[in-house]
This record gives sequence, C-alpha cells and structure tokens, in this order.
Amino acid sequence: MREPLSRRAPTRHDDRLIIHFDYDCFYAAVFETENPVLKSLPLAVQQKHIIVTCNYEARRRGLHKLQLITEARKMCPDVIIVLGEDLTRFRNASKELYNFLKSFVWSQKAERLGFDEVFLDVTDIVDYNLDILNHSSLSGSFFHLDRADPTVGFTYDASCFAGNTFPAGTQEDEPRSMFTSFPTTTTTSEVDSTDRLEIRLRLGSHLAQYLRHQLEEQKGYTATVGISTNKLLAKLVGNVNKPTNQTALRPPYSPTSGTAKSNVLNFIDDHDIGKIPGIGCKLSHKIRSYVLRREPQFHEGLVWGGTKENVKVRDVRFFPGMSSEVLNEVLKGPGSHKDTGVKVWGLLHGIDDTVVAKARSVPRQISIEDSYLRLDTLIQIHKELLMLTSSLIRRMHLDLTETDEDEKVPDEDEENKTDTNDMSRRWLAHPRVLRLTTRPRPPIRADGTRSRTFRRISRSTTMPSFVFRLTDGIEIIAERLVNEALLPLFRKLHPEASGWDLSLVNVAVTDMMETASDGKDGGGRDIRRMFRRQDEVLKEWKVEDRDMAPSQHDIDEQHRAEDDLKMTINDYENANQLNTRKGSEDGLFHTQTTIFENDSHWDSGDDESHIGDACNICGATMPSFAMIAHERFHLNPD
Repeated sequence: MREPLSRRAPTRHDDRLIIHFDYDCFYAAVFETENPVLKSLPLAVQQKHIIVTCNYEARRRGLHKLQLITEARKMCPDVIIVLGEDLTRFRNASKELYNFLKSFVWSQKAERLGFDEVFLDVTDIVDYNLDILNHSSLSGSFFHLDRADPTVGFTYDASCFAGNTFPAGTQEDEPRSMFTSFPTTTTTSEVDSTDRLEIRLRLGSHLAQYLRHQLEEQKGYTATVGISTNKLLAKLVGNVNKPTNQTALRPPYSPTSGTAKSNVLNFIDDHDIGKIPGIGCKLSHKIRSYVLRREPQFHEGLVWGGTKENVKVRDVRFFPGMSSEVLNEVLKGPGSHKDTGVKVWGLLHGIDDTVVAKARSVPRQISIEDSYLRLDTLIQIHKELLMLTSSLIRRMHLDLTETDEDEKVPDEDEENKTDTNDMSRRWLAHPRVLRLTTRPRPPIRADGTRSRTFRRISRSTTMPSFVFRLTDGIEIIAERLVNEALLPLFRKLHPEASGWDLSLVNVAVTDMMETASDGKDGGGRDIRRMFRRQDEVLKEWKVEDRDMAPSQHDIDEQHRAEDDLKMTINDYENANQLNTRKGSEDGLFHTQTTIFENDSHWDSGDDESHIGDACNICGATMPSFAMIAHERFHLNPD
C-alpha cells in the first residue's frame, strides 16, 4: 500500500550551495576588537539585569547567556561587565562585516540575519570552479574568485573537505572513488549526482575556510560556519563544531538504493522541535502539545519558552497519522498561513527552498522593543515609549537616510555647518506605517500561579509626516510622535484605565516606500534632485559656442589655402595678358570649378555691352534666343 501524499517527504532541491556565518560571541567580540586586551579576560555584556553574551574565557569559568548579573558576579568575581544597551556599535560592526563578506559573492545574494549571522549563496562561483576543475589533479587545484582575472584566488586540495563534516569521517573512511582522480575523458555532467554534490560541497568548504580566515585576518572577528544546500541545513550544521570552526553536511541527502536513510534525516532527527529555524516558539508549543497530548512543562525563570520536555523531530515525523494536513490543522489560527503545515512538514525533512535574498538598499521594517518584569502604570508607559521612539528615530536616520552630495555644506562654510549636518542628508525611503505591539501577562490564578503566553497584540496607523523633518531634533520628534500617535494606539489596545501588566513593548515602522526609485516599492523619481543634477548629467551632450585657439593643424591648412589662392590669382592675371595677344581660345575658360568668375554674369544691370548678339548680315543687335528667328528672316525675305 502506497503512503498518502501528505505523509510523503517533499521533493528535495539541492542545486544550490549556501554558506552560513555565525560570528562568535559577537557583542563581546565588538568590545574585544575595540580593546584587544579584553580577549584574554572574562568579559560579559549586560543589558538591563542580565548577561546577553559573554566571551569564551568567561564561559570557561561558568558564565552563560541570560544569566543574572548578581549570579555572574558571585560565580566569577573578576568578570568585566560592559553595558550593551546602546546598539550603535554592534549595528555598525555588523554592517561592516556584512559588506566585507558580500564583496566575495558574485550574485550579490547575501542576507543578514540579526547582527551576527549572514547567509551567502555561492552557487555560481562554486559551479564556475567546478566546471574548470582538473579532475586528473584534484590536490593541486586553484579556486578562482574573479572571472575576469584568473590570478585572483587561492590554491586548495579538491580531493577532500576543508574543516569538519557530518557525519564525521577521515579520508580513510571515505569511498575510494571520492578521493581518486576522475579519468580525463570524464566530464562533470557524467559524474553521478551524489558524487557531483560531494564535489560541490568540498569546493564550498574550501571557499568557506578562505572567507573565515580573511574575516579574522582583515577584520579581527572569528565565526562558526555551516555549508549545505539550503539555509536551514547550513545554519544547523554549523552549530555542530563551535567555536571558530566549520562543518559541511555530506551526501547522500536522499535515501538511495544503497542506503536506507539520508544524512539529512539522520542529522535533523536528533534536534528538538524548537531548535528548527522557521518553527518559532508559538508553533513549537502547539506541536509539543499535540504530540504530548497535554500542555508541556516549562522551566521556571526569566526565559520564556524554555521547556523541560524535549520533543525531537523524529518524534513528530513518526507520530501516528502525522502529515502535512494534520500539521495544517494543528497550527491553524488567526492570521496563520493556510499552508503553514506544509512548510513545517518540509522543514522536518530538512527541506527549505527560501532564497537568500539579495542585499536591499533599505530594510523592510525597523523595530525597537524591550521586555519588562512589570509595566503597569501610564507614567511608566509614557517613559518607555519615549525611550523606544527616540531609539527608533535614530535607527531611521541611520538606515533610511544618506548624504546628499548636491546639498552638502561646503568645507569653506564651516562656521554655518552643524554637527549633524541634517541639511545635507536625504531620505532613501519613507515608512508609511507606524505599529505598536504589546504583550500583556495573563491574570494570576487562584492558586497564585500564572499561565505562560506568547500572544502579542498590535495596532497600526499612518506614519505622520513631521517624522521626516531632518531639521528637528530627535527628542522633539519622539515626544510629538508618542503624544499624537503612540499613546492613542496604546489606548485602543488597552482601553481599560489600569490593571494591565505588560511584559513587552515594541515600536516599529514598516511598509517602506523608496523616495527615488522606479521599482514597485518606490515613490517615483526625485524630480527636484533630477533637475539639480541635469547640467552634470547632460554635460557630455551639451553644445557650446565659445572661442577657441586654432590648432597647429588648422593654421597649416589656412596657410596652404592662402598659397593656392595666390597661385590662382597669378594664373588669372597671366591669362588676361595672353588674351590681348591671342584669340579667345587661348584665354581662361570659366567652368563651375573656376575660382574667379566675372561678377557681371550675375548682375541685373543695363550695361549695353551685354545686351545680346549682333547679326552678321544687317548688324542688328538682339538677344541670343531671337537670333535663330532673325536668321530665318534673311533666308526667307518673302
């Protein structure tokens, strides 16, 4: 009996090559890069009352993420704690590293995830090097990083992987065909698909190793890297060997006649359902509840969503009757996509067809949020909204504006130049929607306990235009935005006068409209800027009437023309002198090419010497056209 379609594994597409970078202890690494002395000391980054990250020296002494500051100081009294609530330095470092890695990608398909993760789609560069790979000498291969310049690249050994693999294995454990040279008559297209995927992953592992080393040498940051054929597997496999390391997921990716199980399923089945990217805490909570047939138990503490009971991927895949249709029913809810179960079913089989998005000039949205132990008064709400809104506007100025060279204050006008030079900046995009989101805590039960919830509620409104005034101060704009827009949204979310207890507040802007773009998200061209730049743009086609000094070539040509003119005049004068001694046949014959013609031929005067011809018989003078008739008159007098 054949398996129902909804229970079958979705079709795999393994024609891409994805590399995932996860910077090691990123927040701490930013401070260590600014002050290298900190690298050998236990360092922790504090936000509010907890540690958000710490370096590996601190972890070696027992510290960890999301640990209370008081506990950290007791465990490691000499720990150095730095404040990390201002995200500016982290954001700037993240952009710098992202642009550095993106510069190696031909397709420009580089996607940033948060501050410390980057996906690179290197399919084209790997396939290019695979096509020119010399299979008869794999150990002496050269990886080309530039199509136009064959000298740009690095040497590598294409007969083996760089770094670690899953499953782990040594060269002696591998099939012999994987490490022997292919016959010179064998083309890439003739190689078995599994072998081809193996070679592509090898090339990707060497490129990943090269980029890791360049990142550390040139920027001072280390990273953990995963290599596979989609974003899901690349991200997960990179976590196998941490830190400052890399791992490639080896074939076979699909069950073959020789193997009952694929390395993909063997790898992903051991992961907890909540660790799968794309399955958030809400969805994983619903899946756990369905598989356990009850509400899962959570750990006590500040970290929401931490469960005491692990439900692994294999538990879900092999649960009786489980299918994509069942998952659709389990995961459906207000605002959920109708095919959520189909997507999750694919993720449980290691299938993720989401593309690595090309770099965007502007973000899709900008969001600022904070969590609270207790937030239940309007005075506190106003204070927190003001702080969040100020940070949001600073982010907007950083991510959505650029220097306008056409209006930049010149250097010589330093006395009128402001520190921020807002007059010389322009908006790249205008967000059209302002959104406020909160997460209320459920009321306390009769037994003194409180149920866990992940539910957020939101309200949106149109973004006020005064937000885009770059000449106004950030605090002034933030105060006005809170009073005129965010507080009214908050009253709609929480109409009751009091009694709400919030654990989270989020302020976001979204629905970006690019201000000078012809694309679907753009608002058309910037006409004002276009007219300002028209002289510069049209300069190469502009026709100007201006005096210019003649070139030496022009001077030589003029001299030759004058010499020819003198020679012609002399010839004409000599001819006239000869005409006085000889007949008319010896004179200068006027043609269309003659330089000088008798001007009287063009006159309309009454000069008698030019009235016409004289008759040879009677001597009468008449026009030339009448002479023929006059001669007939003499021939026929009657």
